[in-house]
Formats: sequence, structure tokens, C-alpha cells
Amino acid sequence: MPNRNRNCNSRPTFLGRLPLPERTFVANALRTETVGGMVLLAAAAVALVWANTPLRGAYETVRDFHFGIGALGLDLSVAHWTADGLLAIFFFVAGAELKRELVVGELRHPGTALLPVVAAISGMVIPALVYGLVATSMGGTWNGWAVPMATDIAFALGVLAVIDTHLPSALRAFLLTLAVVDDLGAIVVIAIFYTSTIHLPALIGALLGLGLFFHLHDRRRVHGWYWYVPLALVIWGLTHASGVHATVAGVAMGLILRVAKDGERGRRPAEHIAYLVRPISAGVAVPLFALFAAGVSVSGETLGNVVSEPEPLGVALGLAAGKVLGIFGGSYLAVRFTRARLGPDLAWADVLAVAMLAGIGFTVSLLIGELAYVNPADLEHIKAAVLLGSLTSAVLACVLLRLRNNKYRRLYEAEAADENADGIPDIYQHAQAAEQPDSTGSDTPKAHRTHHGEGLDDPSAPER
Repeated sequence: MPNRNRNCNSRPTFLGRLPLPERTFVANALRTETVGGMVLLAAAAVALVWANTPLRGAYETVRDFHFGIGALGLDLSVAHWTADGLLAIFFFVAGAELKRELVVGELRHPGTALLPVVAAISGMVIPALVYGLVATSMGGTWNGWAVPMATDIAFALGVLAVIDTHLPSALRAFLLTLAVVDDLGAIVVIAIFYTSTIHLPALIGALLGLGLFFHLHDRRRVHGWYWYVPLALVIWGLTHASGVHATVAGVAMGLILRVAKDGERGRRPAEHIAYLVRPISAGVAVPLFALFAAGVSVSGETLGNVVSEPEPLGVALGLAAGKVLGIFGGSYLAVRFTRARLGPDLAWADVLAVAMLAGIGFTVSLLIGELAYVNPADLEHIKAAVLLGSLTSAVLACVLLRLRNNKYRRLYEAEAADENADGIPDIYQHAQAAEQPDSTGSDTPKAHRTHHGEGLDDPSAPER
């Protein structure tokens, strides 16, 4: 029996309790995203109402209105500005979050990162395959294979806020990891598959600008937004002129941000800058994009086209079925073959619910749809499919989450309880006390405490 316990304890844990610093970071990051998700839901609702009333002509006039500097190739429509310009802010935050996760977050340890990354990759590959199987079997094409790959974290959190569900931190961190890896996958897909022509001088200029950004931020440790905002605009403009989608500039600058603590101020620049920019991304950039991207007809004819035409049906099923199959199946197989164990407070039904919630692929799916389909009629049907697939995923996830809501609330309250008001949740102090040396002088190895995420200190890790 002792050997069995020792072997059991040495097995990696999937969706175990987060270390306290990571839990705090996830809670702070998602708090802003939750508010942004509510704004996003409102913007999408306004777009749908506006586009399905006699005011649709006004909606199209505003959406298609052009402004900018034509000599620089920046005479763009309002919809184009929100897709290429404002979403670059969204991807900047995504890049900063990814950099932090890789350097000091849960993705820095291969053993910890393996399971959620496998789940995230499966959650991108399987929806693409579902799309392809559905579309090609009905005589369609592979054009929209990348549309159902993404997870919209803001929309998902907005849904959680509407149904008043408090996911425990492990599930929230899992959802955040899925979204971060999805965003990286989306930007790679956009850069590789949706770049048709390259203007080499502009691309070289953008790369030189990124080099200067890195030099000022990482090498010279220059502070001051007035240095970086103009430089970021130049990098964005050159990237747009190069033929590479301009959002790639955002994620590239986010990945450049330094994660090591600032010696003078004692904070991580990547975390601090993302904290400052996230409200603009979640509360302004993404909702405005949704306002001018989600205005599609929801008539019976349009919905009929979604379920009868190969590409739209492939997108809808890729989100509603492919996502849950990929994430849940990938998680289960990864746990099975690594002999990991599910967190003791959770069940596979919880993984299924989060996998279904991840089928909400609103923002990035709409963006990729606009890149994949040029014909307005085709694009209208693809957008309707994204809305239908995301709505189906949201409704099914809500049903599953509400069935487990009492359990979630107890876990959430237990994680947040702080009876002595010292700023440290009691559950972490109890775990630390249990790990103190006993009367024989033995104690639990530090590696075990770190592995199960119960320590109060953030484990040291190489930073850059």
C-alpha cells in the first residue's frame, strides 16, 4: 500500500490547484476579460439588431465608410480599421500573455504544460478536420478550415457572468491556456496561409522596427509610452504595407516584452503593460470589431443556407462539435497515456463543460472568415455559421455548467476564503502548514509541493 500511494503521488495532476501567485494572476487577468465579455455580448447584440432592422442601410454605410491616408495605403473602411487596427491591440495582449506563460507561468515546465497544450492543439486540429470532412463530403472546399479553430475567452467569460457561474481557478486557467494557445495558432495560420504577396522593403522596415523595439525595451530598459506608441504605429503600418496581416505586428511586439522583474520597480513589464492595455483591448477594440463584423442577417433563408451549404455547415459543426471532441478527447488521451490523474475536486464532466464552452469562437473566427471569403454573400453565410456554432456551444455549456454550479460555488468560496484577512486564502495556508516538518524531522519534498501547486512561493525559473 505505501508503494502504491507513493506511485500515485508521483503521477502528474491535470487541473490541480494552482500556485497562489498563478491563481492571483489568472483572477486579475480574467476579471477585466469578464467585463469586456459583457461589453462584447452587448456589441454583438447591437450589431445583430442594427443589421436586421430597416436601419441596415445605415449600418452598411457606417461599416463601409473609408478614411485614412491614401498615399500610405491606409485609406481603409471602418470595418477594415477595426479588423486590422484594433485587433492588433488584442493580439498584442495575447502575445504578452503567451510570453509570460512560457517564462514564469504554467507553460514553463514541460510536464505541466504538456496536458493543456495537447488539449489546445487537439482543439484546433479536430475542428479543422470536422470542417473538412463535412464540407468536402458535400462538395465544398477546404477554404474555411481555420475558421472554427479559435476560442473567444472574452465571449466565454461573458457567458459565465450571465449565468452566474464561478468556475474554480484550475478550470479558468485551463480555459485561459486554451485561448492563449489558440490565439498563437490563429496568428501563425494568418501569417502563413493568408499572406498572398510580400512587399519586401516594407517587411524589412517592420523587422527593423521590431529590432528597435526590442533594443529599447529589453536592452536599454527605456521607459515611457511616448517612445513605444509611435514606434508601434510605424511597425503596424509597415506590417500592413508588407502584405502580412497587420495583427501579426501586435503579437510580435507582445512576445518581445520583458518578463523578468524590473530591478527598480519590482514588477514584470509584460504583466504590467498587459494589465494597462487589457481594458482597451477587452473593452474597446474587441467590442468595436464585433460591432462591425457580427452584423449579419438572421433570416430563415440565411439560417437555411448555414445548415444546407457545405462550408457554413462545416464551420458551425467545427465549433459546436469539433471543439468539444478535440479538447475533451485530447485531454482524456493525454491523461490516459501519461498516467496523470484528474484534480481531486473535479470530474471529467467539468472538462467536458469547459471543452464545450471553448466552442465559442466569435472574434478570431470572424476575423479568419473575413480573410478566407471575399465574396460578400459567402462571407455573410460564414459569419452566420460562426454565430450559430458559437451560440450552440454557449447554450450546451450553460446547461452543463449549471448542473455543476453548486459544486463550483463551494470550490470557489473555499479557494477565496480568508478568515484572518491577511490577503492569503486559508486553503493555501492549511496546505503549507500540512507540509511543515513533523516530529520525526521529515517533511514533504519541495518538488512535490511545487508539482501539485500548493506552495505559497512562485518557483524560480529562468526569466528573460
